[in-house]
Amino acid sequence: MSKRILVVEDDRQARETLVFALEHEGYEVIEAADGEEALAKLAASKPDLVLLDLMLPRVDGLDVCKRAREMSSVPIIMLTARNEEIDKVLGLEVGADDYVTKPYGTRELLARIRANLRRAREMARQVPETDEIVVGSISITPSKREVLVRGEPVYLTPKEFDLLYMLAKNADRVLTRGELLSEVWGYEGMDTRSLDVHVGRLRAKLEENPAEPRIILTARSVGYRMVRS
Repeated sequence: MSKRILVVEDDRQARETLVFALEHEGYEVIEAADGEEALAKLAASKPDLVLLDLMLPRVDGLDVCKRAREMSSVPIIMLTARNEEIDKVLGLEVGADDYVTKPYGTRELLARIRANLRRAREMARQVPETDEIVVGSISITPSKREVLVRGEPVYLTPKEFDLLYMLAKNADRVLTRGELLSEVWGYEGMDTRSLDVHVGRLRAKLEENPAEPRIILTARSVGYRMVRS
């Protein structure tokens, strides 16, 4: 069965170009031209992945992403014509899994789509090695995708959870940026800013003082390490 992709793009020509490329690759495509239509079709059609333009009429892409995360863990790749770092960071903070800056190459976009779909499939099939992982004050239940910090539940986006799970499974070992990008995002050849933003979000939710982290530490020029105590 072909994978279903929701394309949310208000520029008709850009949307038609995307639809043509995706259908040529064998994907089933659903189209939306504004934020409200996107949310309605997300709920009705249950796509396997969403390509979401940042600048949209009626409801902008950031709000669409945030509201989508309340109803679905579907992979979301944000498409933005802006090149400012803040736009990328905001998209990741509200739950986007990845981003591509316009103008982008079709090959690059298709590679990002395949990687995110593959990673989502692997995570769905993954059988947890244990029903609970405890690292210090953090308790992770993979089968329910639940996280408790000092006994209190904490909401994580799908990518935040996947990243935390990977770090916790390998607690006390430094994981390189390449390893984390490969295991959590499905490929290494991407801007590491996505990884750094997600680590920052985890620290904000898990650390007592995110400015002086004690749980997720940076191995300078290498990667990150989660410590047990």
